[in-house]
Amino acid sequence: MKHSITVLLALLLSTTTYAQFQVSASGGYAIGSAGMKLGETQTANGIENSYGSYGEGLNAQLRGTYFFNDSFGLDLSLGYLHGDDQTVSDVNLTGYEVDAVARARAFGAAASIVYKFNTNVYARLGALVKLGGKTEAVVYQKATFSQAEADAIGVPYGSYSETNYVEDYHGQFPLGFVAALGYEYPLNENFSVFAEAEYYGISLKRKDSEITAFNTDVVLPDGTVAVRGLYTLDNLPEGTNRHTTFVDELPSDNTDSSKELAVKVPYSSFGINFGVIYKFKKAAPSHDR
Repeated sequence: MKHSITVLLALLLSTTTYAQFQVSASGGYAIGSAGMKLGETQTANGIENSYGSYGEGLNAQLRGTYFFNDSFGLDLSLGYLHGDDQTVSDVNLTGYEVDAVARARAFGAAASIVYKFNTNVYARLGALVKLGGKTEAVVYQKATFSQAEADAIGVPYGSYSETNYVEDYHGQFPLGFVAALGYEYPLNENFSVFAEAEYYGISLKRKDSEITAFNTDVVLPDGTVAVRGLYTLDNLPEGTNRHTTFVDELPSDNTDSSKELAVKVPYSSFGINFGVIYKFKKAAPSHDR
């Protein structure tokens, strides 16, 4: 037992002797990988699927890395993703138009093992989690009234409704993985710059959503707004739910439109990051006996 404790203390002392701590900040851009169907584009000629990943877009990261020796280290990072617009619905039909996009606004964290192949080349591999954020859907819809609808509202035929709304989707706690291969170039004893290729593999299961903004105007054929705020967030159209919950099962006789079957949406991506590293003074090896 004493021998085991002595060996453990010796290992801890040796790693502490060579220990080095560094912090880094980086920014980059990622493209979607293994894109899944996110929406559809529809015209009079047909319907076409739209594929992508909500992980596509700009990102920024702050990392702290502790090296136990000259090769191995532990990396903890915090990141923010400002996702690109992804097409959910693009409809262009006579008398009916929809332009709906969704984009990620997410905060995440990762814990990784770092291995240095040499003083310049390194690799990271670890686990990735989402800490917070949302997938924000922004929708525009234009619908021309039928003659009966126009008469009921009291506007001439050819008038239409313009609806704009925002719906925020939230997901369950996800777990994914991150892998990166990078090149570091020292500038001096403390500062380095680096570039790296990074892969995120993660999907998000939807938990709930909430409409956070809603407005419908009635517009005359000449473009004049006849009625502002026909429908608002406090006066939603019949059948429109402000809150929706996503579940794994629904009964065959379900009549609750505020519940829908859950789906998984992709956040996987492949990106390039550029940044700067600051290294704190490295402990010198001890030769005391």
